[in-house]
Amino acid sequence: MRTILDEIESPHDIKRLTLKELSQVAGEIRDLIIQVVSKTGGHLSSNLGVVELTLGLGFVFDFPKDKVIWDVGHQCYTYKIITGRKNNFSTLRQAGGLSGFPCREESEYDVFNTGHASTALSAALGMAVARDKRKEGHHVVAVVGDGGLTGGIAWEALNQIGHLREKLIIVLNYNEMSISPNVGAISRYLTYLVSGQPYLRIKDHAKTFLKALPVIGWPLIKMSRGLEEAIKKIFFPGLLFEELGIRYIGPVQGHSLPSLIEVFEEAKNCKGPVLIHCVTKKGKGYAPAKLNPTRFHSASPFEIKSGKASSTDKRATFSSVFGSAVVKLAEKDEKIVAITAAMPEGTGLEAFRQKYPERFYDVGIAEQHAVDFAAGLALAGFKPLVAIYSTFLQRAYDQLYHDVNLMDIPIVFALDRAGIVPADGPTHQGINDIAYLRHMPNMIVMAPKDENELQHMVKSAFAYSHPTAVRFPKGKVYGVAIDKELKQIPLGKSELLREGSDLLFVFGNMVFAALEAAKKLKKEGIDLAVVNARFAKPLDEEMILRYAQTGCRIITGEEGIINGGFGSAVREVLDKNMKFDIRFKSIGLPLDIYPAAKVEQIKARFKLDAEGLAEQIREFIARTPC
Repeated sequence: MRTILDEIESPHDIKRLTLKELSQVAGEIRDLIIQVVSKTGGHLSSNLGVVELTLGLGFVFDFPKDKVIWDVGHQCYTYKIITGRKNNFSTLRQAGGLSGFPCREESEYDVFNTGHASTALSAALGMAVARDKRKEGHHVVAVVGDGGLTGGIAWEALNQIGHLREKLIIVLNYNEMSISPNVGAISRYLTYLVSGQPYLRIKDHAKTFLKALPVIGWPLIKMSRGLEEAIKKIFFPGLLFEELGIRYIGPVQGHSLPSLIEVFEEAKNCKGPVLIHCVTKKGKGYAPAKLNPTRFHSASPFEIKSGKASSTDKRATFSSVFGSAVVKLAEKDEKIVAITAAMPEGTGLEAFRQKYPERFYDVGIAEQHAVDFAAGLALAGFKPLVAIYSTFLQRAYDQLYHDVNLMDIPIVFALDRAGIVPADGPTHQGINDIAYLRHMPNMIVMAPKDENELQHMVKSAFAYSHPTAVRFPKGKVYGVAIDKELKQIPLGKSELLREGSDLLFVFGNMVFAALEAAKKLKKEGIDLAVVNARFAKPLDEEMILRYAQTGCRIITGEEGIINGGFGSAVREVLDKNMKFDIRFKSIGLPLDIYPAAKVEQIKARFKLDAEGLAEQIREFIARTPC
């Protein structure tokens, strides 16, 4: 049985539909999103919440002539479906398939790649200014979540938007959530603006009643708009956005297509910047996601009927092991405080938040602030832990360097999702942190071989009295035995796991693949010592020089970009000690952009699994005979 959605190949097809048909399409799109994400995994809650909002934009605006930028971007599934990618939607987040985020390389409808939050306003303003300089007449729209407004760059952009007064449409999607419930004064202010959902219902009912009145209905509606603006000035004095020079429209029911279409049409006629405040509900149309939007923010494959995860793998994650270690340490040290940037569940800190709420701080999507906030706490004698995904911590590069390392402030940085990350694509790969951290003065950089070593590294990081980063991967643990007592690892000391004549020096979660590769190669007469480096900075120079003998080979392995990474650090040690005759090979990821794929697929492609390591080492040794 064909549906209305079957007939939609572009936003132009949306424009010919009636409101009743649009409403039906919204249901069909939700069904499609649920069906696909239940198999591929993906961002479910946020996408179910913006279906009507997206259809309203497609009905009113002329894409791709008009430009829309999605911030963060993970809520773009409906947009992809109505912009010619419906038939490929089943390939979402798969190798060679559709990206889970806007992607300029994928479609002319995607004008800006957004995987991190708070960037859309700046880019949209740039496009609006360029449009006017070129004397073009199209519209520029930025769809920004209320969580995205916690990022500093968003407020820098709002400051400039209010100053320049360029024609620009901002759609503020208010759903009270980023990954977790939003926090902070800005969130409270937006809640204040929409407080009293009865206000929205009364407004919609009144509008419906007035429309039914012949002749006088529409004039009364136009008159009521002026009255509504006057009432807002009384009940919401000094509206923040109005004070910034941005016209404020709202709040608007984000699931009411008539209301959305009306305000979008109104916004098109505004001469300067306008902000439309839409109220939506994450997970709308699917009860499990609506009841638990955080769990379905980035869902693994699940059973549609029950909402339960399809996987039967009950192993803990590295994140949860990390979180347990922090709680254990905090029980004995009341000076330990934990900070995260809108991701307490994702970083494993939910248990800490529940047990020590007075020592837990979620700063929202504000990584730069998180780092400097921690610096202030540390200088006052506390022991802050900053837990942020590897790819997001790079947003605070200047604060890490200027405000922490130059002063040698002891802060523990937990880099979750370090290394190869599945499905989310290039913006979420944690493959650059070794390179962007190890050159910083005073910074210590560690990575565990397994979950047991991770918990010991967390304890050690608090003891070193320097800025210390512990990087660990996304995913399930190996299942090794967990020590009951945490112990401190000697600073800069590696671990010899296997004796041999040539050195295979590996960092982090490459260790087990290296041991397996060494076992394979031993059968071929290739004898490798396998050393778990533990530290990318400081390096165990004594261990490196032990194998840096004439005729020996040294091979490094890392799950990160090799340019400036762990292998480069080892090569620098050899050069410093004038070991120029050592046959050396660095194995890691080449400098490139990595699309969505499973971790196993990426490792196999770049020969970072056991088979690939063995192959690379075999070829290297064949080309460098003693």
